Amino acid sequence: MSENLLDCLVVGAGPAGLTAATYLARFRRHILLADAGASRARWIPASHNCPGFPFGVAGNELLARFRLQADTYGVPQVRTRIIRLERFDGGFIASDGARHWQARTVVLATGVVDRLPAIEGLEQAIANGTVRLCAVCDAYEARDEVIGVLAPAQAAIGHAAFLRTFSRHVFALAADDSPWNEAAQQQARDCGIQLWPGPQRLELIDGACLARSAEGRRLRLDTLYPVLGADAQSDLAAALGASLDHEGALAVDDHLQTSVPGLYAIGDVVSALNQISVAVGHAAIAATAVHRRLPENYC
Repeated sequence: MSENLLDCLVVGAGPAGLTAATYLARFRRHILLADAGASRARWIPASHNCPGFPFGVAGNELLARFRLQADTYGVPQVRTRIIRLERFDGGFIASDGARHWQARTVVLATGVVDRLPAIEGLEQAIANGTVRLCAVCDAYEARDEVIGVLAPAQAAIGHAAFLRTFSRHVFALAADDSPWNEAAQQQARDCGIQLWPGPQRLELIDGACLARSAEGRRLRLDTLYPVLGADAQSDLAAALGASLDHEGALAVDDHLQTSVPGLYAIGDVVSALNQISVAVGHAAIAATAVHRRLPENYC
């Protein structure tokens, strides 16, 4: 068992998981990186918000660079989806339904899955920037455009107000049947946000997003930000009793350890700002904490 027992299993190979695995490999730890190949970073057409890339970098290119760095230090990887995590006296047992791995510690970098509107050609729309998923990341690239925010009525106003610092032409589109309350209407007036009823249909036409209302109104948007929430991939930890926040993200301490000893979480699955730079910082902190927690590995 001791030969097969991993020092750490890293689950998820986005920027966070790949960075954590690289750190642990450089610490000369016996690790494995398990990944299902669905990093949220792959959606990024070009990030101009990632440190070290002044002219922008596509998500897949960035992931390739992270993978190359991990490969340079011999990080072993397996393409699979871990579906179950259990405790045993020496650590954790992870399973993909067919295979099992034992590890003293586990780092979860499982991310979130965005809830997206039903639009034909959505992937292409994201690729060309017509649909954007992160205003903090790329609102600068949408400056001065006609921008729409699709979100539950009351929540849409706050997101739209943030985007008003980048464009004079911002519309809040209700994603539910709730009427705009008086406070929301006043905030919209104060911020210069235009309110629009929930679209009956969204379609892509000539590089723009066209919203059609039930009354037949049409609104052409250069950029649409759907803010419909995301589902944190925290089930593995939750099954072990790890603490979650009200949105299902994992609560962690200053060392990125969950409430389950030996179980760490990094990146978007953690209750924090969802940014690549934050995920990489999480990875450095967690990997170093894991290394210090483990038995010494003298030469």
